[in-house]
Amino acid sequence: MDDKILIFGQDLCQYTSAARADFSRRKIAFEYINVLEDDAGLERMLKLTNGRRKIPVIVDAGKITVGFGGS
Repeated sequence: MDDKILIFGQDLCQYTSAARADFSRRKIAFEYINVLEDDAGLERMLKLTNGRRKIPVIVDAGKITVGFGGS
């Protein structure tokens, strides 16, 4: 599986923003997919979460985490 960290979310979601800020602060590279602007990204996220629409969705080394509570 791809080793790249993916964060699926929306710009106006405080939890998505917090996840992105946390990864940036810790200098961990990630790819951000805005599911409001990227239909293929939304479909990809829905496949990973079995249709669940809660964000953010973080994919790290094959582990899928739905939501973000900080670290």
